[in-house]
Amino acid sequence: MTISEISILFPLAQGTGGGGLGQFLPIILLFVGMWFLIIAPQRKRQKAHDKMLSELQTGDEIITSGGVYGTITNVKEDRFVVRIADNTKIELGKGFVANKVTPSEA
Repeated sequence: MTISEISILFPLAQGTGGGGLGQFLPIILLFVGMWFLIIAPQRKRQKAHDKMLSELQTGDEIITSGGVYGTITNVKEDRFVVRIADNTKIELGKGFVANKVTPSEA
């Protein structure tokens, strides 16, 4: 098989200088794939977490990101006051609440 026959079968192997969008197509496809596999699901989880934080009220049972279970006794602007044991209360930043404990989990 000669080089001219190969260039007829595989026109991209000719090494022509043009290409425009064709050269960037793999990079664009990689970015789109990364968006759907990584970025979009993370944004969805973050929105759900933010919604859960905004709906927390006094009396809700929570688990912190450190694994401490407690009950919210007071809601402040940027933090919660959480009772973790009898006569033991701590102030916890809102970002450190991992999840709300549902009655079936307790």
